[in-house]
Amino acid sequence: MNAAHLGELLAVLGAGIAAGAVNAVVGSGTLITFPVLLATGLPPVTATVSNALGLIPGSISGAIGYREELRGQRRRIVKWGAGALLGGLTGATLLLALPASAFERIVPALVGLALVLVVLQPLLARKVRSRRTRKGRTVRPDGGPLLLVGLTLASVYGGYFSAAQGIIYVALMGMLLDDGLQRLTAVKNVLVAVVNSVAALFFLVVADFDWTAVALLAVGSAVGGHLGATTGRRLRPSVLRTLIVAVGTVAVVQLVLR
Repeated sequence: MNAAHLGELLAVLGAGIAAGAVNAVVGSGTLITFPVLLATGLPPVTATVSNALGLIPGSISGAIGYREELRGQRRRIVKWGAGALLGGLTGATLLLALPASAFERIVPALVGLALVLVVLQPLLARKVRSRRTRKGRTVRPDGGPLLLVGLTLASVYGGYFSAAQGIIYVALMGMLLDDGLQRLTAVKNVLVAVVNSVAALFFLVVADFDWTAVALLAVGSAVGGHLGATTGRRLRPSVLRTLIVAVGTVAVVQLVLR
């Protein structure tokens, strides 16, 4: 980035604030920051790496903002966090090892599938609970191996590109857990923070990034993450679900047209 262009600096800072707020509530903040970074002249991979580094403070502040909803979830967060760490590192490695087009071809499909799952989540969750009740089984508080594998694979995607990663997390947890959407959103923020952090540490060692962009995104996302968490915690589940679907739909359209 050219520090002489004040407009570019303000645009990146503003994108960071918006992305931090959106990520805390829904996810897909990368779809705000990534095009802005490209518009400043950064190459795609450099923009992706800089974006991952810059959004870490926003992920952390968003998770802190949902700390009340995180109470009583330590055991499963530790378990899923280990999968997120492994998946995030794998995804970051793929970003540098594969052609950019190889993985991004399936991104719109993944996000679209996640949106369908979010919309159908109440119905699917009721069917799963009903089936388990008939068989005399209780819903496992950690979702079992299926959820662990699903979240780990979603973390691979998150380490690679991260757009709509939070939507995929919420969709998977909503299907296999008997828990409130706000509590799932809180867990989503922790997993995103883990993936972004491990990917960023990897990028610091082996990839090129732009320190100016990173610094601006870090400040903006930290502020935005706090604002987003404060607002998101007040939303009813139906409103939150509608917001997730709306943002995710925009994400799919943008990914297809990009």
